[in-house]
Amino acid sequence: MGEDPFGINRHTIEAIVNEVAQVSRLGVEIGIVIGGGNIFRGVAPGAAGMDRATADYMGMLATVMNALALQDAMRQAGISSRALSALNIEQVVEPYIRGKAIRYLEEGKIVIFAGGTGNPFFTNVTAAALRGSEMGAVIVLKATKVDGVYTADPKKDPRAQRYARISFDEAIVKNLKVMDATALTLCRDQKLPINVFSIFKKDALRRVVLGEDEGTLVHV
Repeated sequence: MGEDPFGINRHTIEAIVNEVAQVSRLGVEIGIVIGGGNIFRGVAPGAAGMDRATADYMGMLATVMNALALQDAMRQAGISSRALSALNIEQVVEPYIRGKAIRYLEEGKIVIFAGGTGNPFFTNVTAAALRGSEMGAVIVLKATKVDGVYTADPKKDPRAQRYARISFDEAIVKNLKVMDATALTLCRDQKLPINVFSIFKKDALRRVVLGEDEGTLVHV
């Protein structure tokens, strides 16, 4: 949503497409699990009083809207991509089928995974861990507002220090909120490393992929 209070900011989505395009040109296979918090979030104040499952389904539909917007922006940038949804809305977007997603990746297309896991009570971060495991990904990259995992909240504690590397077990024991426990445990069990980095830092995605010191690597 960029600087807007909600919705899809064109400049922001174009910047994201540019970051992804840099990595795609390196020949890297990319799958993107997209959120929907800029439109609706099941655990947000706006969902107060709603049935949790209903609110979560609304959030999943928001991810489909974002996936379509991202796919269209990629098309305009000359990037081949496919959006697949865990929710079955075939008139709008292709349904998620593991074999089809793998084939698209092998063809060099960027795959955008929408609809979360298709189930309420699971976050989009858990969806990223799940899809990463299913696709046989080398790493899960969590693009977020901060440039890594810190010893404390850097906005509240000026002494907070960024971890360059940290183990899954240490992140869980210290409750560092790298991601929700379900996602963190799944990645640990699958020996699937995670790198947390800032989506707002120019060229950060490329530096992460090239193995440079960017963000925080969470490993077994």
